[in-house]
Amino acid sequence: MNATDIPQTPEQADIRRLANAIRALSMDAVEKAKSGHPGLPMGMADAATVLFLKFLKFDAADPHWPDRDRFVLSAGHGSMLLYSLLYLTGYSGMTLADIESFRQVGSPCAGHPEYGHAPGIETTTGPLGQGIANAVGMAIAERHLNARFGNGLVDHKTYVIASDGDLMEGVSQEAITLAGHLRLNRLIVLFDDNGISIDGKTSLSDSTDQIERFQSAGWNTIHVNGHDAADVARALDWAQTSDKPVLIACRTIIGFGLPTRQGTQKAHSDAPGESEIAGARKQLGWDYPPFEIPDDILSDWRAIGAKGKASRDAWTKRRTKDFDDAMACAVPDAVGPALHALKRKTSDEKPSVATRKASEAALEAINTNWAATIGGSADLTPSNNTKTKEIQSITADDFSGRYIHYGIREHGMAAAMSGMALHGGIVPYGGTFLTFSDYCRPSIRLAALMGIRVVYVMTHDSIGLGEDGPTHQPVEHFAALRAIPNLLVFRPADGVETAEAWEIALSNTKRPSLLMLSRQNLITARTQHTDENLSAKGAYELVGDASAKVTLLATGSEVELAMKARDLLAAEGIAARIVSMPCWDLFEEQPETYRDSVLGPGTVKVAVEAGVRLGWDRYIGPKGKFVGMHSFGASGPYKDVYKHFGITPEAVAEAARQTLKG
Repeated sequence: MNATDIPQTPEQADIRRLANAIRALSMDAVEKAKSGHPGLPMGMADAATVLFLKFLKFDAADPHWPDRDRFVLSAGHGSMLLYSLLYLTGYSGMTLADIESFRQVGSPCAGHPEYGHAPGIETTTGPLGQGIANAVGMAIAERHLNARFGNGLVDHKTYVIASDGDLMEGVSQEAITLAGHLRLNRLIVLFDDNGISIDGKTSLSDSTDQIERFQSAGWNTIHVNGHDAADVARALDWAQTSDKPVLIACRTIIGFGLPTRQGTQKAHSDAPGESEIAGARKQLGWDYPPFEIPDDILSDWRAIGAKGKASRDAWTKRRTKDFDDAMACAVPDAVGPALHALKRKTSDEKPSVATRKASEAALEAINTNWAATIGGSADLTPSNNTKTKEIQSITADDFSGRYIHYGIREHGMAAAMSGMALHGGIVPYGGTFLTFSDYCRPSIRLAALMGIRVVYVMTHDSIGLGEDGPTHQPVEHFAALRAIPNLLVFRPADGVETAEAWEIALSNTKRPSLLMLSRQNLITARTQHTDENLSAKGAYELVGDASAKVTLLATGSEVELAMKARDLLAAEGIAARIVSMPCWDLFEEQPETYRDSVLGPGTVKVAVEAGVRLGWDRYIGPKGKFVGMHSFGASGPYKDVYKHFGITPEAVAEAARQTLKG
């Protein structure tokens, strides 16, 4: 495709004039930083200008307007496209000085867009595929809230700019097939079809026909010339009334305007250099110094940023308190007492129950009292126990439900949940087996980076799942997930701690939570009720003894083993105390005096957990003992597997004896 193929109409000239402001800011910022990716912003500037000018419903004066269209730059490496648009349209959180400090410490213009750094950044992107998968969650949220509140309050679209790389990543397949299955016709993806990746032409590594791929997934599709404003506008206009999600493949020239680099991999990333920038200014007819936008062009862009004001004002007159309360997603007053009642019932009745089943009971209490929760599972609903009696499934024909059957799409599920949380009005949770958290990890990490409330229900959390064997038995996962900053990782010991973990997870609006839950039944360890959430401190003394010589530290299913080991030691006259540690992250946030008192100064330490040792030495010290896994697991009945690996009350008691001997 050649730029001369484009009809030179007055409309085309006006779009090009506005788009060149994006190109200029993008190449100037990358050149000043000597780092960045000018190719996508310069290639997609025309299409983005058409979108913002004619179709995107937004008001730059109110970036948090709930009924705004969402714009997701899935191709986060092209971040200067987004930053330029935010500045040009007049978002208060983006200044020209910010643009000039692109990729510098403290600048809202990070190398890739980061949620929370500036208004208008709807999600953190950069790891390819995440943005388009987040957008699927946003589109689901819009349809669900529309079913709940009607067109008058919820009637918007989700637009995405995606790159070749986004569509090569495996998560994109999970996302687009789910979107097609649910017929998310408010989701519109503009594909930057430039045929170039870092290594060179995309034909080096890929021969996928994306049009046919998306059509087979249940999307409507269309090809356009991404530099022809009228062509892009026709496609976007057609997309407005689609009965399916839409892919618009925009054939573009990467780095459009760079005289020697455009259309090649050299345009993708890195500073073009002074001579190339000078040549681009000449080729684009941009006769202005770096970072200077002429008043008339800036004025036109600011008018674009204000065009949604009338729609927003009309919407504001229709908004209701019920809607505002729903979007706020504050935990209802009834949830706490319901969970406390469940705790009391559990302590009184002392059932032997798997924590995955205890989680279902907690969810019954939560979902009955809170309409904001939307659950789901990656085709493991009966195993994860994530669907409670009072909620119905979301389908393409009825979005009023509160449960999503994600199919075997763990990564897509986790990314979509982030999108729902980012959209607002929804508190998402979803389940799979803990070992498959590996498939979810990129999205879990980004949720933690963004600081959003998402709950991951990870069942079958150890060798305790038994016969399915080492492929399904997580051993390194405890340590790996605990290593993610700002992620609350819970491994509750019984139904009481499970209810407490849910209470904490829901109350934390600025961090995601992950619950590791057992397949096998566990005794009730907490038999004395208290409304106080003891798990909120991360670890606490479960069983005390003033004369204790040994402190047994445990999480989850191994708390039961520690309790039995304590009885064995007591029969020998060795006093031991037990510390349950359901959440290391919260324990580390407690004052040092509390942590020291819980760990038991002057006692020897033995930790027991059916995972690898990594992380435990900070608590047991150089002379402490660890009873746990040192390899992958094995297939067999779970009690036999525990014995095979020496994770037994007898082994814990023996470790205590050996430690006392020094």
